[in-house]
Amino acid sequence: MPHLPETEKLLLEFSNGWLTIWFNTPENRNALSSELSEELVKTLTMVRDDRSVRGITIRGKGGIFCAGGDLKSFGSALSGEFSHENAAKLNRGGGEMFHLVNTMPQVVIALVDGAAIAGGLGMLCCADIVAVTKDAKFSLTETQLGIAPAQIAPYVVQRTGLTTARRLMLTGARFTGVEAERYGLADFIADTSGQLDLIEADIKKNVMLCAPGANAATKELVLAATHLGTEEMMDFAAKRFAECMLSDEGREGIMSFVQKTKPSWAATDEESDQ
Repeated sequence: MPHLPETEKLLLEFSNGWLTIWFNTPENRNALSSELSEELVKTLTMVRDDRSVRGITIRGKGGIFCAGGDLKSFGSALSGEFSHENAAKLNRGGGEMFHLVNTMPQVVIALVDGAAIAGGLGMLCCADIVAVTKDAKFSLTETQLGIAPAQIAPYVVQRTGLTTARRLMLTGARFTGVEAERYGLADFIADTSGQLDLIEADIKKNVMLCAPGANAATKELVLAATHLGTEEMMDFAAKRFAECMLSDEGREGIMSFVQKTKPSWAATDEESDQ
C-alpha cells in the first residue's frame, strides 16, 4: 500500500496496484482551485517513484470532469493588488502541475464524464490514455475571457497536432465526446459513464501485464522523442535499453519468456492482494 496524503479536495482510492484520483469539489464543478491543485501535486509527487503504483486514473465526481481554473479566485485576485509577477507565478505553478501529470512514470488514464473545459481539457491532454462519454462537453474558453491557454497549449498540441490545436484554442469552439475522438483528444468513446468503467478495466488488465520499470522507461523515451535530435535520441534509447535489460525486472522478464513462466508483475488481482 503506497503512502498517500490526507486530502479534502481529492478522493483517493488504491486497489490492486491502481490509484484512482477523483476531483471531489462538484460544488465548483471540480475547478482547479489552488487547494485542489496543491493536493494533486502532493499526491503525484508522493507516488511518482513508487512502483507498487502501476497506474493512475484521474476522473471527476458529480458528473463532471473539471471546469478548468477557479475563475472566482481569479476575480478575487484582480480586485486586490495583483501584480504581473504574481500572475506569472500563479500561471507557472499550473504549468508545473500539468508537467508533473504529463511525465508521471506510471500509466495515466483520464476518464471524462460531463464537461472538461479549459484547464480541465488541458489536464486530459496530459494523460497517456483518454476515454470519454459521447455526450461529454469540451471547450477551450480562455480567449473568450480575454486570457490565453498558456500552460496547457503544449499539451493540447501534443494531443491533437498543431492544426487542430490552433483552431480549438483560437475559436473557443464547443464540441462533444464524439468530436473529441475525431480530433484525437480521446482514445475511446463510451455511450455511458458505466461503460467508462469497462473501458478502464480492459486498459488496466493490459497495463498490469507490463513491467512497471519498463513502462516508466518507455514513457521517458516517448517524451524524449519529441525534442531530442537523432544522435542524442539513439544514445538515450541505448542507455535506457541497457538499464532495462540488465535490471532485475529485465532479467526476470526474459527468463520468464524462455522458461514459459509468468513474471511476478503479471500477478492476478487475487495474488496482488496478498
